[in-house]
Amino acid sequence: MALTQTAETRYTKPVLVAVNKPFDDEDGLQALRSHPLFRTLSGKDVQHLVQQSRRIRLGHHQLLYRQDMLAHHFFFVISGRLRLYRLDACGIDRTLDSIAPGDCFAEVMIYADPPRYACYAEALKSSEVLMIPVKAYQDLLESNPSYAQAALRHYAKRAVSRFHDLEIMTVQSARDRLIRYLIDLLPNGAEEGGEVELPLPKCLVASRLAMQPETFSRILADLKANGLVRVNRSRLFISDPQRLIDISQS
Repeated sequence: MALTQTAETRYTKPVLVAVNKPFDDEDGLQALRSHPLFRTLSGKDVQHLVQQSRRIRLGHHQLLYRQDMLAHHFFFVISGRLRLYRLDACGIDRTLDSIAPGDCFAEVMIYADPPRYACYAEALKSSEVLMIPVKAYQDLLESNPSYAQAALRHYAKRAVSRFHDLEIMTVQSARDRLIRYLIDLLPNGAEEGGEVELPLPKCLVASRLAMQPETFSRILADLKANGLVRVNRSRLFISDPQRLIDISQS
């Protein structure tokens, strides 16, 4: 949702200090090792990195970091969900992305100069993240060229994804933006239908797609009335993705 709030209002939200507790959860470690940034690391290097990292617990709507804050860490989501957003010059809250367990974010700080966070990171519910020192990861990249190559492949994939997001946002019709967003949520894209869950509250999905919540609700109601989607709170069932695509191209 596009909320008009001053930067001062947002700045009053607390940033949680790191919990001094090592990350030793085996399932969490396995998820970490599966991420492209860590997949090529040796077991010894993963353990060394984890030992220098700390787990952070965040409450509902608690900020992890602020826009333009100096950045010395990037993050891996252990549990919960976070939202990335920016405040524009008018103080309007613009949702950029949602981050789920198994995702890394702010990893661009590994190469950023100067290292400042480009947005806010807020917990949408109780969440845990692993706070990874940028310097510790940089040292690993410098010691092993194959690690750096894996990181660059990850960045290349993210860049392609961001260009796709930009393509969606340049579509003029709000209806078409929503349709393309829903198709992207399907595990197999337009190949087959299925049930999807909105990763954000509907008001924030509207903000993510640069539309008013009322516009989002109206378009979704129209799609439902035409039998294109079934809606159950945050879950949507799309039986025929191609019909949605055909509508967006008409």
